Amino acid sequence: MFRRFPLLSALLLCLATPLQAAGIVDVSLVDAGGNALPSTVFRGHEHVAGAPGAPYSVRMINRSAGRVLVVLSVDGVNAISGETAGTSQQGYVLMPWQEVDIRGWRKSLEETAGFYFTELPDSYAARTGRPDDLGVIGAAVFRELQPPPVQSAPPVADESRRWGAREGAAARAAKPSAQSKSNSESRREREAQADSAAAAAPLGTGHGERRFDPASTTAFQRASSTPSEVVRVYYDRYESLVARGIWPQPPSPYAQRAPRAFPGGFTPDPW
Repeated sequence: MFRRFPLLSALLLCLATPLQAAGIVDVSLVDAGGNALPSTVFRGHEHVAGAPGAPYSVRMINRSAGRVLVVLSVDGVNAISGETAGTSQQGYVLMPWQEVDIRGWRKSLEETAGFYFTELPDSYAARTGRPDDLGVIGAAVFRELQPPPVQSAPPVADESRRWGAREGAAARAAKPSAQSKSNSESRREREAQADSAAAAAPLGTGHGERRFDPASTTAFQRASSTPSEVVRVYYDRYESLVARGIWPQPPSPYAQRAPRAFPGGFTPDPW
């Protein structure tokens, strides 16, 4: 149903206001209301806290003045074709400065099946025999090939036209090393709880309810065979992120206001 390169799936939405950013395309996860999900940056990589059963969308914003092609993968699966993801596959074409929310697995040019966080056995990747890459959203970004400018003089070799791939995120952050055992029973109990949470099955993305979500096709010629940018966003349940040392522990109430030894005043009557 979908034609391969150079004809690729494109979602045509209204233009967004231009904003400044370091990358070509911004990628984030948003809830059903369009609000950004809680996230933290750990060792340079973004990690999002998701809750089983909650729907979400992948928000992509083109920060450039040219069209781009974004090959979108969810849990290692192409979000359009359902193939095991590869950067040479079909993707979404974003207009200059365009913002778009990808709400689900594309079933046709009219429908998608919604994304939602779920346990490993219910994830689309696991249900199709590919459970090894749960918990990551990937976006491989390609610039569009532009026609050469008309020149009045012979062209000069331009070394700046070499294309390179920028990795927006690297491999998953390693789990913190296990601490040595303590003689304190309470400390062993806390460590056991953390180990148990860290060992819990990762979140995945389910194949949800179908809904009307139209798209069209357009021609797009890539400027290079390798992506100009690869962006990755990792996700997991909040408890697992805390246990792995990725998400900071919530502050103690006493960390915000320590008790005062001399607050002043006289002794009041008790309540």
